[in-house]
Amino acid sequence: MNGRNGEAEKQRKRNLSFNSPIPKFPDSPIQYSYYPAFINLQGKQCVVVGGGKVAERKALALLRSGAKVKVISPDLTDALENQKKKGNITHIKRRYRKGDLNGAFLTIASTSDEKTNKLVSETAPCLINVVDKPEMANFIVPSVINRGLLTIAISTAGASPAMAKAIRKELELIYNKDFGHFLSFLKQLRKKAIKGISDNTGSQSLRLSGARKKREGLLKEIASREILNILRKSGFKAAKSKVLEKIKT
Repeated sequence: MNGRNGEAEKQRKRNLSFNSPIPKFPDSPIQYSYYPAFINLQGKQCVVVGGGKVAERKALALLRSGAKVKVISPDLTDALENQKKKGNITHIKRRYRKGDLNGAFLTIASTSDEKTNKLVSETAPCLINVVDKPEMANFIVPSVINRGLLTIAISTAGASPAMAKAIRKELELIYNKDFGHFLSFLKQLRKKAIKGISDNTGSQSLRLSGARKKREGLLKEIASREILNILRKSGFKAAKSKVLEKIKT
């Protein structure tokens, strides 16, 4: 085994160490837990193994994240074929083979064949998710709510995807599209607050300190429970008006 292959094998074994069931700390009732994170996939090579409806959902989600998506499957859904024709995905028209994941940052195995999914899991030198098989993966995908700039992720650590979905549906009723519109408004307002709030009295250090406190106070106030209640009960326009009223006073 040459140096390059030897290092690749070591990396593969390090990744596979995450695929075992979540263990307990020695002599402790506390269990290891998943580390929640939002990953920047812009420009990253991501591979989806499978070409069915589940693979379609995974591939489209990766595209929305700005990833470079490769799909390995003998067949594709109509939606994936459409993305292929547009040049948005690369299609390898065959079954998965060892070595297909070289250079990949993240892989999702979503075939209907358990042997193929297991092979992908065992040979992946990167982040690997196996749909509905958390014990074969080193990361899991949560149930997600997207409201513009607001993203809420719900996970039961693989214990019950159905429960995660039920909680997501409940939260979707609480956090509607107005929250996305409001966050876009707050983003622009925050930029203006950082640039525009100043204190013209005293020394320069006092001016900077005063401006910072004033800005922090304003930003906390416009994200208060009062504003959230207005947003939830009366909608985006009412919350925006209340915020603008607070700025003037």
